[in-house]
Amino acid sequence: MKAFLEQAIAIAGSQAALARQIGASQQMVSQWLTRRNGRVSPVYCRLIEDATGVSRYDLRPDIFGRTRIDPS
Repeated sequence: MKAFLEQAIAIAGSQAALARQIGASQQMVSQWLTRRNGRVSPVYCRLIEDATGVSRYDLRPDIFGRTRIDPS
């Protein structure tokens, strides 16, 4: 999970930039990365996905499952 959060931060440009894009504080993003070992609050996973393209299924497979099921 941590690697995917790091990927989202890199796509956004910085922790602060990601935080601005999802309506969170930079401190919150930093805590997800350091204290929570990449475990993003589920409330923000979809926002990160929309902002960066990093899948919520990769960010929190324990909540959303390992892979997205394509209904087609």
